[in-house]
Amino acid sequence: MKISTIVAALGIAVAAPAAHAEPVNLTLSGGNPGGLWSLLGAGIDRATKVDDEGSVVTYQATGGGFANIGLLGANRTDLGLLHDAEAQIALQGGEPFTAPIENMRAIGYMYNWAPMHFFLDRGMAEEYGIESLADIADSGAPIRIGINRSGNITSNVALSMLAQVGVTEDALSEMGGQFVRAGANEQADLIQDGRLDMITNGIFINHSSFRAVDENSDVVLLSVPEAVVTATNEEFGTGTMTIPAGSYSNQSADVSTVTLGALLVTNEAMDEETAYSLTSSLVNNIDEVRAVHSSMKALNPELLATASVLKFHPGAARAYQEAGLLN
Repeated sequence: MKISTIVAALGIAVAAPAAHAEPVNLTLSGGNPGGLWSLLGAGIDRATKVDDEGSVVTYQATGGGFANIGLLGANRTDLGLLHDAEAQIALQGGEPFTAPIENMRAIGYMYNWAPMHFFLDRGMAEEYGIESLADIADSGAPIRIGINRSGNITSNVALSMLAQVGVTEDALSEMGGQFVRAGANEQADLIQDGRLDMITNGIFINHSSFRAVDENSDVVLLSVPEAVVTATNEEFGTGTMTIPAGSYSNQSADVSTVTLGALLVTNEAMDEETAYSLTSSLVNNIDEVRAVHSSMKALNPELLATASVLKFHPGAARAYQEAGLLN
């Protein structure tokens, strides 16, 4: 996003008449305690308190986006954080859901800069001539590939992207390789110890787990075919992002890949005035959310009002329209 566009969006938000936000008392379902989503919960709570000290957004830790969708679908929480790809799966009634979940409504986009990374041991990459995901299937390399645990959306996305280039469990087995289920930090330890040859995940550039891999293991960042990025975005409702050259030690060129985003979501049962008040507080007090972590510095009202796989709640849409952020 161009800096001029960001400044213009912020200028519009500042210039618009400040909406009066009524106090809110809401429960927000996030992810693991202590993770980024818990920090976002604290920032959202602070944003509402700027407008009314009586407002409360109570954060509750859950298993993540899929769990939060289930809670929203059953009207057991007021708000949930989830990835755009998780919302897309829920709308389609895909696994782990048994039927489409259609009562979700967006409050705003919180970030869209969590690109899929595919790091491969440099020695193996050079030995088998692997520079891209598309090279793996025909390389004959016995690659042990780290995939996030079931229930983590990056697992679904990584497996889909690899399958599109012919890297399936059966294909890996025939080459003497395998998929290994492990979380981000576990993958970093496993490749450092020589128990993995490749790791996959969709989190921020230079996330601590990636820094550990880059500093302690000799790896290269594989490129992703454009057709895979396009097909994955169509399947999951994700976006495209470039990991700039030099982001990692052995990365000499830009890498264009799929990126996941996170949404703040409610359901259609939320009162319009409540959604309006919450959204107005986020627009007017966005710095309270930006301040929770350095990775959130790019958040701005324009991104909040960006269309996603979900329709905006009518109250949120009204707040964005009044701020000049939505037609």
